Amino acid sequence: MGYLDSSTITVDAILTKRGRELIARNDGSFKITQFALGDDEIDYTLFNENHPNGSQYSGEAIENMSVIEAIPDGNHIMRHKLITLDRGTSVIPFIDAGINIIKLAIGGTFSLTPKTLNYNGVTTGLAEPNGYNYTIADRRLVSRFSGVGGQQTPRARMAAPYSTTAVGESVNGSGLSITGISATSLFGSNEKLLTTLTIEGRNTGARLTIPLEISKTVAITTAAASDATPSESI
Repeated sequence: MGYLDSSTITVDAILTKRGRELIARNDGSFKITQFALGDDEIDYTLFNENHPNGSQYSGEAIENMSVIEAIPDGNHIMRHKLITLDRGTSVIPFIDAGINIIKLAIGGTFSLTPKTLNYNGVTTGLAEPNGYNYTIADRRLVSRFSGVGGQQTPRARMAAPYSTTAVGESVNGSGLSITGISATSLFGSNEKLLTTLTIEGRNTGARLTIPLEISKTVAITTAAASDATPSESI
């Protein structure tokens, strides 16, 4: 990771491994269809309403901060995406998947249908009209990873389960269906393998990350109860 010169306006982009594969085909399959903005590197505590030079300098320290180079790893960048909420909004929408960890046995299947709380004034949970994006950090650990319902975006598989390196994959839909791998070759001497599932609302930008555990010995699929609360204040 490095820093960019903040004295000029710069657009810095790095392609993921999948992006490089598509652009190398030179057949038009590489197309940017969506983008998001984030402010992970901004420290808002530097905003000084009592700046000695006047209120017009309140954000001077923030404006002079160095900008971080693009990082093609969703686990470390774009974790705080910018969203637009209605004027007067006093609570931030957040996602409740009904669980706080997913545990799968070999070949076990699990499905979930998340809800967004504090969306359109509904504190008990409401499905977002455009559904959710689901991203698994290590696609090798599941034999099936597919969105269910909603307006799904056609996609090419990003990583086969037998890949030698961990590669993420994203799907979308109103719900998600997951099936764990049926072979034990990836486990080695480990009794379980861990990755993460990130859920992102396509209307609100609300985001939730859940640990996902694949066990070599557990015979049933289980899920722990969620301890989510019905509201979060700004």
